Amino acid sequence: MKLKAALLICLIYFIACPGYAVPPGHAVKPPVKRAAGQQEIIYHIFERSFYDSNGDQHGDLNGIRLKLDYLQELGVTAILLTPLYESVFYHNYFSSDFKKIDPTLGSMHDYLALIKELHRRGMKLYLDMETQYVTDDHPWWKDGVGNLKSPYSDYILYQDAAHTQPSTIIFNLKGLVGYDSVYRRITTVNLLSPKVLEYNYGLFKFWVDPNDDGKFDDGVDGFRLDHMMDNLDGKLPGLFQNFWNPLLGRLRRVNPKLSIVAEQAEWGSLGKEYFTRGGVDRVFAFRLAFAIRSFKKKELEKAADSTFLITPAGKQQVVFIENHDTPRFSYGVKGDAGKLRAGAALNLLLGGVPSIYYGQELGMSGTNANLGATDANDIPNRSAFEWYKTDQGPGMAYWYKAKGPWRSQFNNDIPNDGISLEEERNDPGSLFNFYRQMIRLRQASPVISTGAYKTVQNDNAQVFTFTRYQVNKRVVVAVNLSAQPQQAVIHAEGATAAVKVLYGSAKPVVSGDGVALSLPAYGVEVWE
Repeated sequence: MKLKAALLICLIYFIACPGYAVPPGHAVKPPVKRAAGQQEIIYHIFERSFYDSNGDQHGDLNGIRLKLDYLQELGVTAILLTPLYESVFYHNYFSSDFKKIDPTLGSMHDYLALIKELHRRGMKLYLDMETQYVTDDHPWWKDGVGNLKSPYSDYILYQDAAHTQPSTIIFNLKGLVGYDSVYRRITTVNLLSPKVLEYNYGLFKFWVDPNDDGKFDDGVDGFRLDHMMDNLDGKLPGLFQNFWNPLLGRLRRVNPKLSIVAEQAEWGSLGKEYFTRGGVDRVFAFRLAFAIRSFKKKELEKAADSTFLITPAGKQQVVFIENHDTPRFSYGVKGDAGKLRAGAALNLLLGGVPSIYYGQELGMSGTNANLGATDANDIPNRSAFEWYKTDQGPGMAYWYKAKGPWRSQFNNDIPNDGISLEEERNDPGSLFNFYRQMIRLRQASPVISTGAYKTVQNDNAQVFTFTRYQVNKRVVVAVNLSAQPQQAVIHAEGATAAVKVLYGSAKPVVSGDGVALSLPAYGVEVWE
């Protein structure tokens, strides 16, 4: 949500698992044929900043459609969009009209063209929804405030019986200053109203089946539920039972294949209650994301063990290292090339369903700016995708440079800094190509894609090791958490002497139930 504010080396060791050999420094082979849904990799797009198709500096739906070849080149299979509906705020949360696509993002025709092309390519679309808040531009506010006879009289919360004082939102805020320096009022929607539940069902159902023909070639494959809570900001208790489960249950009767992911409002939460009581299929693995960023073995072990242990059968964690609400991963590691690769490897190999935030694969940087209590704070985390070496050219989405006294504070777009698709695409050693390699490695192995997780012990306090396994097949990953080369002996019961290099150059020595490794600094080692 908008208001929330050591190097690694990976070693993958396959036991009795078919694979494909890749000489060190060479690209991995194309993915093998796989079962439907087995290899989902999500690409999270802040669409206003991705690619501008019409020259107005706002990224848009047509821009995404024009860049689907790029996304498939990277290897992703699904995209997650931030909200499309109209809002006075640049990020399109806090709606002024849920039923209207923001015209700067495109039209319904543009949306249908995008989703049909995604489905034609075998890709999926997930749509971010936040219907818990509205602004004073919304019809529910305009008609309902001070009007007890309004058909929307109970659609929003009030602090008085006369309905003249709309409720506050999270942190008891009454509004926000937009990136254009204009203040907007915001209030909380009354999700316990039967009318609001019915409205939401109709709204969500529309995106599932826009033409109501019982087919879903033009409908979303699932939703991200922003800032989902059982007791919304302490104002609306019992929402799992009285709002979310009834809503999601009805939507699944429309399309049983929908996938619902919750952004649990409590970021420290493992999300167990969202699975057991909230009715969702997936949650975001926030605790695991923070542990990866820490580069601390104990935190990684604790977070991974607890995260995957509490996940019920048939449910999934969405594993990520950055999103639109957090500082860029590259900012946190000060652009260190080794840590960037390590983060990519953990993002894609640990387990669950990986999500890559646009520009993450390039090493784009950015952090929340020191702009006070304004809605512009997170813009550095949502800046223009860097397509060109000069950071200038067709499609650059510099919408945020047009307004606001702070616009000169964002300096992520530095020409010739090595961070752009143009600079990285043809460089075999680039971060972009490393992401492609890790994605293809994941796609080639059902064990990595769908195997269970378990921590594996080793004798080095700087080395984090775990296994992904299915029946008699497993992958062991060793992570060097220091900037220096390390040696470790990992416990690998049933290891054989036949070891094949898939990526990297380290030479493991198999002896009994252990595998001795000399781990180079800043490297990723892959073994079969």
